[in-house]
Amino acid sequence: MAATNLGSTGAEGAAPARGRKPGPAASAPCVPGAIVPGATPAAQQGAEHVTEPVAYDAILLAGFGGPEGQDDVIPFLRNVTSGRGIPDERLEEVAHHYRHFGGVSPINEHNRELKAALEAELASRGVELPVLWGNRNWDPYLNDALAEAKAAGHTKLIAIATSAYSSYSSCRQYREDFADALADTGLGDVIQIDKVRQFFDHPGFVQPFVEGVRDGIATLLEQNPDLERSGIEVLFATHSIPSTDAAKSGPADRGFGEGGAYAAQHRAVAEVVMREAGADDVAWQLVYQSRSGPPSMPWLEPDINDAIAELPAAGRSAVVIVPLGFVSDHMEVLWDLDNEALETAGEHGLAAVRVPTPGTHPAYVAGLVDLVLERVNGTPVAERPAVTELGPWYDVCRPGCCENVRLGFRPALAGIAP
Repeated sequence: MAATNLGSTGAEGAAPARGRKPGPAASAPCVPGAIVPGATPAAQQGAEHVTEPVAYDAILLAGFGGPEGQDDVIPFLRNVTSGRGIPDERLEEVAHHYRHFGGVSPINEHNRELKAALEAELASRGVELPVLWGNRNWDPYLNDALAEAKAAGHTKLIAIATSAYSSYSSCRQYREDFADALADTGLGDVIQIDKVRQFFDHPGFVQPFVEGVRDGIATLLEQNPDLERSGIEVLFATHSIPSTDAAKSGPADRGFGEGGAYAAQHRAVAEVVMREAGADDVAWQLVYQSRSGPPSMPWLEPDINDAIAELPAAGRSAVVIVPLGFVSDHMEVLWDLDNEALETAGEHGLAAVRVPTPGTHPAYVAGLVDLVLERVNGTPVAERPAVTELGPWYDVCRPGCCENVRLGFRPALAGIAP
């Protein structure tokens, strides 16, 4: 049965737009009787976990995107902040982070490497699924990836967003951009998109951090012979978000408390990492970074630099910084952690190491393929790995999940419409 696609911006039969960020969709395609827009038949009725096998045609690797030269920086930041009316003068205040690195964000190259690693892992298992790559905010855009899918005859896509946790910016906004891309290309009647579950507690994502914390503590002890384990603190860092958005992250009926599912998921993973790293005797805390927006708007705290400044008074002389909220070395990792946080540690006389992000760690890459195959094979819930009591997370996002308080609910795929 054909889907309705009132959000399409292109003329019937017109070539899809390329080379730009799609505008907001007016609606998302949804077949009559379905409650999940844009979904394959197996997911259209909104089961929490879809255990019906699906013959997907391709994998859609969905990235954030980043500039790859000085001339790209401001246009990229305009895309990131579209609809907010931020003048270029204010964007330039953020642009200096990118300009410090020649205007190049590392994120696109990391996604090229991840795409190649996924293709190699799929080939090693004999899984014939091509990997298409599209970004939310820079070339190649998601609408380019959908046009590529259409040209190759791929109509059922399983998406991997390069973000592990539940919040507006780390999940729902990706799902909104899927709807925008379908509307922009006019392919809502042709292409269906499901999305793998949030993978914050999948062992493939967690294992690189376990190794990183274990190695980071060992490195500090080796380099500082007088250092005791009691003098070390582990700071698990993730991107701060507005407190109001954090409170709306995850399903409203789960009762996650302050910080919503976003904070709860990070805390749960950090506990597992410390235990599996054999570091139960080492102090740790969850901290935040990279906040933006007006000072009057509350964001999740403490800021990592404030937390570092307080460590000497708590008897600490060394710190392990863990970029728990990031799948690869984003600009926020290079600037806010490798530059600002390590500088703050030095100013307070603290020995410091920053552990790696998952990147293309074999366990992480294999875990992403496992998540795809869960949906390909319709794996029963009891057989899906999760290292915290919060998971395995939902295949189909629940009604009202991860609302943007400022914007409300926009059309989105891979979840039950609010």
